[in-house]
Parts: sequence; C-alpha cells; structure tokens
Amino acid sequence: MAQFDVYENPNLTSRKTTPYLLDVQTDLLGNLATRVVVPLVASGAMTTPGKHLNPTFDVGKNKVIMSTAEIAGVSVKSIGKQVCSLKQYRNKIVAALDFLITGI
Repeated sequence: MAQFDVYENPNLTSRKTTPYLLDVQTDLLGNLATRVVVPLVASGAMTTPGKHLNPTFDVGKNKVIMSTAEIAGVSVKSIGKQVCSLKQYRNKIVAALDFLITGI
C-alpha cells in the first residue's frame, strides 16, 4: 500500500456512488493496521464540489471527486484491490487536505 494509491470500494452498497478510496496516509506509517482514506465519489453523486476542497480526477474511464470532508481511517483488511495511483496529483490532494484542516 502506498500513499495516493486508489483502491476499489469493497462495500457493495456504496460502490455505485463511491467507487474508490484514495489512500492519503504517509508511507512512513505503513506498518499500522489502518490506513487513512478519502472517498472518491462518482461525479454525479456530488452536486456542488468545493473549488479547493473537492478536486476532480479521472480513474480509468470514471470521473471522480475527492470527498475530502469524509476522510476516515479504515482497516487495511477492508480495503479493496488497488486500481491506480494519483501520486502525480500530490499537490492537488495535499492542498485539499490542507484546506479541510486549516482553511488555507
């Protein structure tokens, strides 16, 4: 598992609106039993994304929005299959997290 990797949402109930989870936890804490993730929601599932809070990404053929305010810790065992990495968007992702925490 690596920071900024994207995983399939293993929850069948929420997968339609939230197809992926974005791992935002530093790799320095890779031996913890949990990872900090942010849901990546389908573009139609969020009515008005915040400019700085909710960046948009393409994951495969899906346009998804980072639902930053829904950040959560989840068990490593409950994370689905890795799909891709968004590490090339590190600055956008960290900026959204900073905005959530500091408002800047």
